[in-house]
Amino acid sequence: MPFTNPDPEQICALLKSVKTIAVVGYSPKPGRPSHTIAQRMQQFGYRVIPVRPGISEGLGEKAYPDLASVPEPIDLVNVFRASEFVSAVVDDCLRLGLKRIWMQENIWNEEAAERARAAGMTVVMDRCILRDYTRFCRA
Repeated sequence: MPFTNPDPEQICALLKSVKTIAVVGYSPKPGRPSHTIAQRMQQFGYRVIPVRPGISEGLGEKAYPDLASVPEPIDLVNVFRASEFVSAVVDDCLRLGLKRIWMQENIWNEEAAERARAAGMTVVMDRCILRDYTRFCRA
């Protein structure tokens, strides 16, 4: 059976249940989608933790090189990495016991998504977290 995303009500419930979002592939460059979307989600009240090797901070938060380095609980992993890197991110989530992963628009890895789901994770794939938040949760 092909992968299907949660319906709009489930997506809104998911977004209302999380407080801390780790943004894997965060860019410190203001023109990049990962920066802009993370900044907007932060403005909506989410705690955003940048995850990217080689930077020490982003959006006023300490940045970490990988998920395993984040010392506090993560409610949702928001992925801004190319589809071929998603499997490794899912592996990290499973190893760390993280329960929710969101792959941004144009990021699609059905094998990794099914593996994450089979392990009990909530998975959203190929959708913009900001667009869904403003469309489904702020109406």
